[in-house]
Amino acid sequence: MKIQERTGAGGNRTGVSAQGGVGERLPTAPRERKPALAALAVLLILVGALGATVLVLRAGDRIEVVKATKEIPAGESPKEGVNITSVLVAEDTGIKYVKWSQRKALEDYEAKSTIPAGSVVVGQMFAEDGGVPSGKSTVGLSLKEGQYPSTLKQGDTVAAYRVATNGSGSGKGSERGGAGGSTPIVADARVNTVASKNDSTISTGNLSVTLLVDSDDAASLTAAASAGEVSLVVVPGDSGN
Repeated sequence: MKIQERTGAGGNRTGVSAQGGVGERLPTAPRERKPALAALAVLLILVGALGATVLVLRAGDRIEVVKATKEIPAGESPKEGVNITSVLVAEDTGIKYVKWSQRKALEDYEAKSTIPAGSVVVGQMFAEDGGVPSGKSTVGLSLKEGQYPSTLKQGDTVAAYRVATNGSGSGKGSERGGAGGSTPIVADARVNTVASKNDSTISTGNLSVTLLVDSDDAASLTAAASAGEVSLVVVPGDSGN
């Protein structure tokens, strides 16, 4: 009896172990690959990186433009080494900067109104005829030697005095600051242009000068100039000269 029970027990153990394979995983189907979606993802990444690079490069674009080193009065021309220099700014197509490469051409133009020192200039600030400001007039003078300071130059602030036709009150007195102590015809005028002595003095004996004056003073100054009775005196001004 005992032998049979052991045999039966052993048989039962064998039967149980035979059922152990039921818990094994079933085989799964392979995943479906989508190469089109992967390629699209890579393309979006590249486009984003390219866009960021373009923005950085544009932000770093710089151009060389014209900047006023000191005040440029109305009617005066900008000149390298005199009143302008170069400066780098961020490029902006909405602003009409005057590029440094255009500085020579800019000398043929004149300021429409006073341009403060330190300003980055733009094209709208200049015109070929100077764009005489409201309330101002330009008056041309033909002056003999002794009726103007030998150092007279564009941008100077001057006073215009009436002098006698025989030249009294002119000459060296004009450089010292007065013509016989008389009241000036114009106390504060700006020298717009001074002709080269090679162009004027040698050919005519006179120096051609253009002044920017108040319109109220233009008539009396013109009358004195036509009679050759004007002498100029340089006076302190705000042009920085």
